[in-house]
Amino acid sequence: MRVVGAGIPRTGTLSLKNALEHVLAGRCYHMTEIPGHPFDLGAGWQVALEGGSPDWGQILNGFVASIDWPAAMFWQELSQANPTALVLLSRRASPELWLRSFEATILPVARRALAADWDSGRDLVALLERFTGTQRWDDPETLTAAYERHIFNVRTSVPEDRLIEWQPGDGWAPICEALGYPTPDIAFPWVNRREDWG
Repeated sequence: MRVVGAGIPRTGTLSLKNALEHVLAGRCYHMTEIPGHPFDLGAGWQVALEGGSPDWGQILNGFVASIDWPAAMFWQELSQANPTALVLLSRRASPELWLRSFEATILPVARRALAADWDSGRDLVALLERFTGTQRWDDPETLTAAYERHIFNVRTSVPEDRLIEWQPGDGWAPICEALGYPTPDIAFPWVNRREDWG
């Protein structure tokens, strides 16, 4: 692994997946790689969500980078397993901007699993519970506090020479500079904007 993503959903992660695949000429792991996403992430991720130790090499076999949940929820474990990898923290310009995007896109999907007659997986709910530290995650203040705590933990845990900070609008520069690669001669691949969600 060359890059371990620590950015949570709605921080430009799908755009970063495409960008990293272009720059690194290899596959980048993102939730969209999982057939049952977001409610059934598979046995390996379920072991991790339950506090176990999955075979990270098996889960991420064939990938040169990871981004987005579920991998970003375990960025510490993945950075320890890949000690030469850079840690990419994607974030929004403010917690409020992130929350508005998260509320408009991810939360309506996650709330489906709270219905009494829901008979599918609950892995997205498990991610939210782990992220916030509570089963009462569907609350703006709780989510904003978790977002700020996450940013703080990454910034204070990762050595400066391993950390890349990036936010939508930064484009290629921070990534290519940290990796020591030239800036591609193409536009940054912006995808999955809020207005794209139905």
